[in-house]
Amino acid sequence: MREYGVPALFVPADESNMTDALFLGAAEHPDQVIFGRRVDGAWVPVTSKECADQVAALAAGLIAWGLNPGDRVGLFSRTRFEWLLCDYAIWTAGGVTVPLYETSSAEQVQWELDDSGAVAVFVETGQHAATVAQIRDDVPGVRDVWVIESGGLERLSSTGSATTRDQVAQRRRQVKASSLASIVYTSGTTGRPKGCAITHANLMSEVGNVCRAPGVEEVLGDTKSTLLFLPLAHILARMIQLSTVQTCTQLGHTSDLANLPARLAEFRPTSVLSVPRVFEKIYNTAQHRATAEGHGRIFAVAEAVAVRYSEKIDASEHPSLLLRARRALCDRLVYAKLREAMGGRVEYSVSGGAPLGARLGHFFRGAGVNVLEGYGLTETCAGATLNLPGAQRVGSVGRPIPGCTIRIAPDGEVLIKGGQVFQGYWRNEAATREVFDDEGWFRSGDLGEIDEDGFLTITGRKKDLIVTSSGKNVAPAVLEDRLRAHWLVSQCIVVGDARPYIAALVTIDPDVFGEWKQDHGKPDHATVADLREDPDLLAEVKEGVDEANKAVSSAESIKRFVVLSVDFTVAGGELTPTLKVKRNVVFRSFTAEVEALYSGPA
Repeated sequence: MREYGVPALFVPADESNMTDALFLGAAEHPDQVIFGRRVDGAWVPVTSKECADQVAALAAGLIAWGLNPGDRVGLFSRTRFEWLLCDYAIWTAGGVTVPLYETSSAEQVQWELDDSGAVAVFVETGQHAATVAQIRDDVPGVRDVWVIESGGLERLSSTGSATTRDQVAQRRRQVKASSLASIVYTSGTTGRPKGCAITHANLMSEVGNVCRAPGVEEVLGDTKSTLLFLPLAHILARMIQLSTVQTCTQLGHTSDLANLPARLAEFRPTSVLSVPRVFEKIYNTAQHRATAEGHGRIFAVAEAVAVRYSEKIDASEHPSLLLRARRALCDRLVYAKLREAMGGRVEYSVSGGAPLGARLGHFFRGAGVNVLEGYGLTETCAGATLNLPGAQRVGSVGRPIPGCTIRIAPDGEVLIKGGQVFQGYWRNEAATREVFDDEGWFRSGDLGEIDEDGFLTITGRKKDLIVTSSGKNVAPAVLEDRLRAHWLVSQCIVVGDARPYIAALVTIDPDVFGEWKQDHGKPDHATVADLREDPDLLAEVKEGVDEANKAVSSAESIKRFVVLSVDFTVAGGELTPTLKVKRNVVFRSFTAEVEALYSGPA
């Protein structure tokens, strides 16, 4: 199939904007608790009216400060409740939000504030304020900086006391569906980030259609809850946040990733948003721990049962009585412990940002946590396709959301049309022209296939496609996903473009390296750099390579690999804030290692 579309269930009215759901909810059910705000180590309930009042007060402060309709305001903070307040307040005052990742360097902050023409910026901490101070002379348009942790929001709100509710409401009503809502900068896996110009209509098309899609009520609704821990500067986390407001789902925020299990245990969400790397680590940790405790066979059986059970669901077959009994036993021995690590109540998770893989998808669904994988880009306001309860095919990224159409170009590229597709790149007409074809389809840059039922499968990235010197086309994602499934492997990059064979750069997971050293009698003080050529370590990684190679032909398989001395990190510049590898950065940093892979016989 070359094209598949789903009719829209919601079309934004011209006079509407993204703030409507928040203020309508406050008017219709003012006392309903829709947020949990962590204060001094405890979760404090926040009602819809309390949130709307805080947003209105902050918007009044922005208006009194001098924010004009259409002015851009930066938002430089980790994931927290105040992020939501700032975002909605900027919109309510008629402004445009420019999110910045809290890990951004001074150079990145300078570029995004200057390119967007921001007039002010909310920052979370004094450290963030210091980063802005470093580049203040290079962003002369920025007139003020408000520090969240230093009482900046409270002081700004107090300055708006003379601005009446009617004046705030009047300013809010000036914002139309066609008004610009946000300039979201791409995470920049290659080149300098471009600003995606996203309107209120784009956001409302995404949220309105996803929240009305059949089956979503099992994930979002007034009896459901979710805990956000991914960066809200990323479009996917932000769309989940907006969707919870739309559906009155109780929402909590945390950026305390070091203590995430404790936060999950406290908040006990019914669903979570995550990225594949988190699921990989949960699985790998559980598998290794079971093996280390002498329960490896039990875990292997539990995994096989979970996968088989999930595969039966995909095939629309009723699991046999024997399979159901085996799953019930495995639930008591294995699955319940996995769910408890996620808070004990999680039934669904939304996964995006990178491919999850069918193996993990089947395992987690069979274990009682149904991972709904979707696909989209910043340019499409996150999800263009999504697996839904009752309309799911594990291994795919789902069908188009209502109001969206997917087309596969002759060269295999995924093309997208719909109300959620952005308007273009901010002040960059040349780049905008490059990503839209003559019929107005957005060129995603990804390769994919649509099956007879409309489910999309992503097969690779056009720019990442490797063509060996013999002319063999190799999609690296298949090999990389399989290799990362090994418990000791953190990241990997498959190489081989214009080379005689496929090879790989591999990094070791620092969280489990200590366990591996202990298991293999290696010195505690030894680093990965010390042991990167150790025969035992290489043999362990080779097991992962051999398993990955089972997914491809001999011509596509990894012939050689090298263990790098360091892991890829956000701080080191090799990973985006959503943990996607910046391939160009890795290639520049490890040129010598790549060349060494081809210096001798394969």
